[in-house]
Amino acid sequence: MTAVLRSVNVGGPTTIGTRRGRPVGSGIVKAPVDGRVRVEGVNLAGDVQVDRRVHGGPDKAVYAYAGEDRAWWAGELGREMPPGMFGENLSTEGVDCTGAVIGERWRIGSVLLEVCQPRLPCFKLGLRFGDPQMLRRFAQASRPGAYLRILEEGELGAGDAVEVLDRPEHGVTVATVSDALLLDPALRPRAAQAPELPRELREMLQFGVG
Repeated sequence: MTAVLRSVNVGGPTTIGTRRGRPVGSGIVKAPVDGRVRVEGVNLAGDVQVDRRVHGGPDKAVYAYAGEDRAWWAGELGREMPPGMFGENLSTEGVDCTGAVIGERWRIGSVLLEVCQPRLPCFKLGLRFGDPQMLRRFAQASRPGAYLRILEEGELGAGDAVEVLDRPEHGVTVATVSDALLLDPALRPRAAQAPELPRELREMLQFGVG
């Protein structure tokens, strides 16, 4: 199957529920947009990350999630899973986002991106799905999707090919890192071998923090 970008999804601040009696704002609600989208700095044009402590920044600039994984969730949960449901900016087809190697580089349109870490679930994912068990389910499913760095700014759009230009030989995948942090601490030494991981995340793996 040809790897392709099926949709580009952006969104602004939205109240997604309450926690301890207070409204919770988030940028997790995203929807497809038409046309070419500029990718520069630490995000996509028109997109907002509300809580920069845990989302956004150079090492979480763009979030990609595979359409195949959304389809799996649709069957698992018995509900529709439109593009952007997981807060992803890029909805792909034919790309194993979770099986991508840390440091793998993708060319989409005129943009060059580098896979750098998995998405780790927070309580806002539970609010988005109206299910407090979603955090546990997301971790156990081992389908986290990939955060990417922006190496070369440019434009991309739905229908663009996703070309894998380079794949590091260490073989540490997004799933390996996610599972090491959420499911199996025995995987941490192996996961920490990926030099392209963000420093803080690599230290978590090396020193058993988190």
